[in-house]
Amino acid sequence: MIFGNLTDKLAKMKREAEERDAQRKAVNLNLKYVDLSKTPVVVEALALVDEKISREAKMAVIEKKRNKLAVVCVDPASPAVKKVLDDFSKKGYEYSVFVVSLSGLEHAFNFYKYAPVETEKITGKVEVEDVSKLKKELSTLGGFKEFLEKQEFESFNAAQVFEIILAGALLNRASDVHFEPTGKNIKLRLRIDGLLRDVFVLKSNFYQFLVSRVKLLSGLKLNISNKPQDGRFTIQLAGKDVEVRVALAPSEFGEVIVMRLLDPDSINLSLKDLGLRDDDLEIIQKNLERPDGLILNTGPTGSGKTTTLYTFLKTKKSPEIKIITIEDPIEYHLDGIEQTQVDEEAGYTFASGLKSLMRQDPDVILVGEIRDKETAEIGIQASLTGHLVFSTIHANRSAGAIPRLLDLGVKNVSIGPALKLIIAQRLVRRLCQNCKVEANSPAGGEKDLENNIKKFLDKLPKRVDKGEYKDIKIFEPKGCDNCLGMGYKGRVAIYELLEVGSEVEELISKQAGETAINKFAVDKGMTTMQQDGILKVISGITTFDEIKGVTGPIEWE
Repeated sequence: MIFGNLTDKLAKMKREAEERDAQRKAVNLNLKYVDLSKTPVVVEALALVDEKISREAKMAVIEKKRNKLAVVCVDPASPAVKKVLDDFSKKGYEYSVFVVSLSGLEHAFNFYKYAPVETEKITGKVEVEDVSKLKKELSTLGGFKEFLEKQEFESFNAAQVFEIILAGALLNRASDVHFEPTGKNIKLRLRIDGLLRDVFVLKSNFYQFLVSRVKLLSGLKLNISNKPQDGRFTIQLAGKDVEVRVALAPSEFGEVIVMRLLDPDSINLSLKDLGLRDDDLEIIQKNLERPDGLILNTGPTGSGKTTTLYTFLKTKKSPEIKIITIEDPIEYHLDGIEQTQVDEEAGYTFASGLKSLMRQDPDVILVGEIRDKETAEIGIQASLTGHLVFSTIHANRSAGAIPRLLDLGVKNVSIGPALKLIIAQRLVRRLCQNCKVEANSPAGGEKDLENNIKKFLDKLPKRVDKGEYKDIKIFEPKGCDNCLGMGYKGRVAIYELLEVGSEVEELISKQAGETAINKFAVDKGMTTMQQDGILKVISGITTFDEIKGVTGPIEWE
């Protein structure tokens, strides 16, 4: 037993020394290093090179994404390695070279026994083409969990399991996928309609291979685990590509992964699809017809601001006008619109980028966010010189955008003439139209509801068509297969629109506070987010619980 332990220790020390040597070699050659004992090997990629050639050249292909390869080798300068790389170049492949130890390479060679015989059929793409075929098994959270339980969690199968996870996330309408190390295991959670749901528990030893796979796909450094890293990759589906934004961060028990799934269908909306009432829609359309001015959208992260502004851009899109954006980051790619991305390291910030965009002769500009005085002032100046400018700013309600601009140091005499419309919004879950039921309590949890609604409707501005709300029924969630048993399916925005006319401009010039501006706007006919939410409740779209969750207790008076 003593000799056995000593042998194991010596072998471990030898292996660690090999890995250190490989790391030093990578640094000297200005290449990246990979520890293959912790990195998944995609057997279909491995099969691109015959095993005999790989062993002679002391190299292997461990990853293939479309025409891009991850190549690992002991000596990148070896003539045998260069010959294989030249062959790849002639075949139209692009490749990244990583330095590995000989022991690590031997570990990769062990997977040749799983490699397919017919290498010409290999695709190796990051595809989830079989989503429709897996729909029956994965389209409920319970079915998704059962399907994962049947998988063989071996290192060589990491690619397959990862594709199953992505397919399950897409079929369950997830916006985000979370991998959270907890010590003994890893939690897999999905964010669906704004809420996180537990799905499955992965073993820690398998998770190492999954982390490496995500890093390879996202172009991140495999040997760094103590610093945050951000990247992205693409899921190829039949008929569309889904971009995946990846964020890794160190935690007590390992690296946390969050993947944002950017489905292009989620922004394929018309103005009406946004959930705007007819009277609010009329205000939006009137302001979108302006040739110039500043339109601001406010709300916390995840409140749907980007979707709303992208919909505005698509409404404005025309061969006769030029639309340019500066974003951080670009989330969705829009056809016919020039999009640029902030790059802090290169000195391309919102402010410097906006200055540059102004020299491109745009008609419409989207600035992802106003974060500082310089960006605000350039945006305001652009809106005063014949450009229609869209942007976002952090504020809790529409009236709060004005003091926020003042806090940034913008002069009040500039804000009023430039600003035309401020939108505040939040997202609430929609009741599943397949299974929603009339509430057991007619009040839907609200006391004296009938009288309160009557008073509420009487107080609404004339522009709101009260005739739409004669037959009032309050509904509550039930749950069915169509909504994954949640009772809700999808989300809808509730809005607050503050038009900036001459009277509001005068208040701004006097540096009036948020409360004074909000009171004036309400007195002049602005419907608040909570009021819009109540109208959506009595229309059978959502519930009072959802409205309270984002706007606070219902204020009937």
